[in-house]
Amino acid sequence: MLVIGGGIIGLVTAWRAACRGLRTAVADPAPGGGAAQVAAGMLAAVTELHYGEQTLLGLNLASARRYPEFTAELEEASGARIGYRRCGTLAVALDADDRAHLRDLHALQIRSGLDSQWLTGRECRRLEPMLAPGVRGGLRVDGDHQVDPRRLAGALLTACERAGVVFHRSRAARLTVDGGRASGAVLADGGRVPAGQVVLAGGSWSGRLAGVPEAVLPPVRPVKGQVLRLRLPEVPAGSPAFLSRTVRAVVRGNPLYLVPRESGELVLGATSEELGFDTTVTAGGVYELLRDAHELVPGITELPLVETCAGLRPTSPDNAPLLGPTALPGLQLATGHFRNGVLLTPVTGEVMAEALATGSLPDLARPFSPARFTARGAERARVPEEQPV
Repeated sequence: MLVIGGGIIGLVTAWRAACRGLRTAVADPAPGGGAAQVAAGMLAAVTELHYGEQTLLGLNLASARRYPEFTAELEEASGARIGYRRCGTLAVALDADDRAHLRDLHALQIRSGLDSQWLTGRECRRLEPMLAPGVRGGLRVDGDHQVDPRRLAGALLTACERAGVVFHRSRAARLTVDGGRASGAVLADGGRVPAGQVVLAGGSWSGRLAGVPEAVLPPVRPVKGQVLRLRLPEVPAGSPAFLSRTVRAVVRGNPLYLVPRESGELVLGATSEELGFDTTVTAGGVYELLRDAHELVPGITELPLVETCAGLRPTSPDNAPLLGPTALPGLQLATGHFRNGVLLTPVTGEVMAEALATGSLPDLARPFSPARFTARGAERARVPEEQPV
């Protein structure tokens, strides 16, 4: 079995497949890279809820419930910690319009059976004293946690190596098809990797792999996100942290998050830009993130800025992943996770291992079969102007 793509989705697929006894290989020039190197790592099934995405909510919650056990298993298999923190999330509003929107979101969360608590602005500031005095209210969600995606990727890479996964450190240039069945890949370095089954897990590049028949080419496009990393101040024992949990807001219509890591890093993001495969960090993107974050947490401009980066979210027409068998025998997909790739890592590995071992998807993943786009017409689904952002 060959996995094309060595990001966290490709790695978790390879690891879980190898644990099921499948001979597994991964083709990627830099396994462990990709979107995980930029992602904030929010496990935010509740605060990431959007209207019209209730079906995706079920998959997100299922994966969130798996994270504690998944973390323990992966850390044992790799010997590395992945920075899983049950710190909770606070989503806040800075003006009356944002407060009304947050109230609507809270109502949707309650109707969906989710655990979410409304707080006044004063209660928000009591939890997080560094918040601006103008905060008008917020939602406390103790069940939305976080993980460090860079550590997660590194641990998955080690777990794969220990499980006997073979790595071909070259880009897959073309899918090979023989007798109407996917049969492996030709690599950019000229090598050929034969395989009885192939999983396309190439993130934002999944829709551009040569050799994939037009009818099964996944309708995935990149959405750029710029992210900043700052260094939190050292806090004496017994003193309150700069931020104790993930804080989210919408500032001037722009979604914003601040994720404090146990390592002392503060991740600040993220822009959302439809610019193809461009990953340039721009002065405007950095300025907007710092401006909006300063309005939310004024003290943030005193922190050292240690890194700027940009990555690509692999996005499908309905913002949900494509998981499992395609109409081409031997080819399966694990891509299109958009903003939920880190959150969906445990359930994706489980689903893909089951599909590879048995040929069928578990019930919870059937709404995310690639067939949902083939039935509508794959070409229409790939037109960006007709896709929701």
